[in-house]
Amino acid sequence: MENKYLHKITAAGVNVCRFLLAAVFIFSGFVKANDPYGTAYKIQDYLEAWGLLQIVPGFAPYVGAMAMGALEFTLGVYLLFGIHRKAVSTLLLLVMAFMTPLTLWLAIDNPISDCGCFGDAIILTNWETFGKNIVLLLASIIVFRWRKTYLKKLVTEKVDWLIALYTVVFVLVFSIYCVRELPVFDFRPYHIGMNIREGMEIPEGVKPTTYETTFIYEKDGKRQEFTIDNFPSDSTWTFVEALTRVKEKGYEPPIHDFMITLQEDGTDVTEEILDDDSYTFLLVSPALRNADESGMDLINEVYDYSTEYGYRFLCVTASSDEDIIVWQDNTGAEYPFAIADEITLKTIIRSNPGLVLLKDGTILNKWSVNNLPDEYQLNAPLEKLPLGTLTVPNTWHKVMQVFGWFFGPLIFLALCDLGWMKWHKRKMDS
Repeated sequence: MENKYLHKITAAGVNVCRFLLAAVFIFSGFVKANDPYGTAYKIQDYLEAWGLLQIVPGFAPYVGAMAMGALEFTLGVYLLFGIHRKAVSTLLLLVMAFMTPLTLWLAIDNPISDCGCFGDAIILTNWETFGKNIVLLLASIIVFRWRKTYLKKLVTEKVDWLIALYTVVFVLVFSIYCVRELPVFDFRPYHIGMNIREGMEIPEGVKPTTYETTFIYEKDGKRQEFTIDNFPSDSTWTFVEALTRVKEKGYEPPIHDFMITLQEDGTDVTEEILDDDSYTFLLVSPALRNADESGMDLINEVYDYSTEYGYRFLCVTASSDEDIIVWQDNTGAEYPFAIADEITLKTIIRSNPGLVLLKDGTILNKWSVNNLPDEYQLNAPLEKLPLGTLTVPNTWHKVMQVFGWFFGPLIFLALCDLGWMKWHKRKMDS
């Protein structure tokens, strides 16, 4: 009787660990597949911290981002349904055995502010991430230890191959869709419906985070750190770099780095854009050198449309003057250019280039380079078009859509497979 009771407790504990791991890996893989560019940027941060960024091919972080999302999502789904239990439990243990000491290093050394485990959906500190991974490592050990005894399949062997195959196809197609278009779920502060000015404000009575900037100078091969109050008076010191550190943690607004200056004369037009009660098109390109030129005809048409109706149009980039000139020569661009921080531009839109529509500092719409509005959509003033009206996407509606995309074809294929099996059996019996 006691052994039976212990058996039930062990079975329950193993399956709690199983479903915990499945839920975390499905969610983690999905948010990475939803925003492959964001994951690639985080991989670049890791490579830079390890001093490997310059020797790794430029495409590698993007391929790695899609592979990570697909792997995590697939492992989570397989574990949930009990498919390939031995291989999955082994891989999960290996992943957690690698990630746990890695996040301990992140927590101690703090080369990156957050690990990016859940993208922009959930931001954890490095110590919170390490604590989370300790729990998941213990869960993966338990699942691995009792994988043969207590991990039961939730589907029959007749359809598990369909679930296995379709899971991989779904997550890869979804990831490619989000690369070509834009993330289905936008967890960043520059989402549609966000008022940029409100995102920059600090609530009254709340203490903001304070920072300290120090400056590294070099002289005779020796480097020394100075503050703004004790700059070296000796002109033989050579400036190397500036470092900004958090002096005291406090409230930090979701948007704190939005600033746009005209490339022509350096005029700050941030306030002018945020206060403009008319429409503003921002063509956002963090690096024009790497930008996709395939949509340039449509972009030039949008610029002509903006000129016709008196709307502001700016190409905002972090590129050099030389790269801007090359871009103008290659694309015939006649629109004005402005400069902004590269990381800010990568955060605003996951497309290079991408198009953003603002009014009164509120983001009304966003388009990737593969989904730009054309002359048939821009056939009247924006005041009279759906494109010029704020329509905030319904999150739950999108969640149900994604569930439908995943489970709808899966159920259909499973029913087809079961129907074929029954037909085949009747044929064999006859």
